[in-house]
Order: sequence, then structure tokens, then C-alpha cells
Amino acid sequence: MTLTDIRPTVRRRIARLSSYTIALIIVVILAFIGDWPRMGRQFFNFEIMKKIFPSIVTIALRNTLIYTVIAFVIGTFFAIILALMKMSKGPAHWFAVGFIELFRGLPALLTIFGCAYMIPIAFNFHWPSIGGSQGVAAGLTGLILVTSAYNAEVIRSGIEAVPKGQREASRSLGMSHIETTVYVILPQGVRIVIPPLTNEFVMLLKDSALLFIAGATVKTRELTTFGRDGMTSNMNATPFVCAAILYLLVTIPLTYLVGRLEKKMAVKK
Repeated sequence: MTLTDIRPTVRRRIARLSSYTIALIIVVILAFIGDWPRMGRQFFNFEIMKKIFPSIVTIALRNTLIYTVIAFVIGTFFAIILALMKMSKGPAHWFAVGFIELFRGLPALLTIFGCAYMIPIAFNFHWPSIGGSQGVAAGLTGLILVTSAYNAEVIRSGIEAVPKGQREASRSLGMSHIETTVYVILPQGVRIVIPPLTNEFVMLLKDSALLFIAGATVKTRELTTFGRDGMTSNMNATPFVCAAILYLLVTIPLTYLVGRLEKKMAVKK
């Protein structure tokens, strides 16, 4: 019997078991060659952990989640508008195309940097202060711009995936173009793009780490800034490790949720 004679499900199980075995071997090798006492002092110092808890949760993690939700909600709202503009004709179409291509093409870090420093200098503009920091508003604006550009393409693909017969049936019932879009096409399109939008939310959660470049106060720090400041003040990487663990505690369940949603949508199709 050759490998090609084995059923696909069995092949996937064998591949998964092989990857787990290799990962376990690597972990065992590292366990033997690693300097664990030194690693414990530098990365898992319990005295430093006691100093940064619960602030890393009540301030840093809370701010990270708040910034992510705000940028995602506002960005998705503008993304719907941009998606509809791109699907239209005339100047609105070209504006949407230019906006989406610009902010999808630029790294998120450069977008946040431009909002935080280039716009205030070029236009003598001052961002509103949030928690004593203007960087929060600037950074959030950058994340919203990036989110709206990426989500616009996701939403557009969802709208275009709705069967054309739905639109034709709605128009035959006497519904206007706007009513058809709002009450028939958008609800179905949004349902289709829930899994990829959830994935974009996970990506945005990690991109919130880029807000450090805009500056923050003690009360407005997100996880990455909190970990960086803690590492600098304690001359130890434990705060960064704790921040990484908190990121994983949020992103892993969300990633699992994305996988479940994608499987559920695939079954319904």
C-alpha cells in the first residue's frame, strides 16, 4: 500500500501526528540544552510578575481590547460605505479604489506614524487628548483607516457572493435599489463575511501593538507599551513575556472561533 492509497482523512491525521511528534522532539532537545535558571531569572521572574499584576490586566489588557473594539467597529462602519462606493460608478468608485489601495498598500506602522506626527506638523493640527495623551486619538485614527480599507474588500467580496437572483427578486417585488441593498443584500453579505471579519479582528488586536509609536501615558498604555516600559524599568524581559501570554490568551480562542465559524459556513453551503 502506498501513501496515495490512504484516505485523505487518514493522511491528515498522520501528518498532524508527525508534526506533533517533531514539535515534541524539539521541545525535549531544548529542555536539555537550555540554561533554565538563567531563563527563569530573565523571562519568568516571579518578583517582577507580582509588581506588574494586576496593572498589566486592568490597564494594559483592558486598553488593548478597548482600542481594538473601537477601531474595528468604526472601521467596519466606514468599510461598508467604502465597499458600496467601490461597487458604484463615477467619482465615488475611484475615491474608494484609491483609499483602499493606499491604506492596504501602506504598512500599518507608517499609517499610525503619519497620523501621529506628519498630520500635526503639516496642518498645525492637534489631536484631542485622551487620558492625557494625544497619541491615543492619532493611533486609533491610523488603525481605523487601515481597518476600513481591509474590511471594505472583505465586505465587498461578501456582497458580490450573494446570488444575483436575490437582487432581481427584490426589485421584482417593487423594492428600490437602496431598500434592496440595505434589507436584502447587506444582511446576507455580512453573514457570509463573519468568519473573515473575525479573522481581521484578530489581526487588528495584534496590530494594536503598533500604537506604541504614537506615545502613551501610564493610564493609556496597551500591552506592548506596558511590556516595553516594564522591561526598561526592571532591566528584565518578564513584563514582555507576560504581555505575550495575555495576547495568546485572547487570540487563541478567537482563532479557534474563526475556524469553527468557517467550518460551520462551509457545511451550510
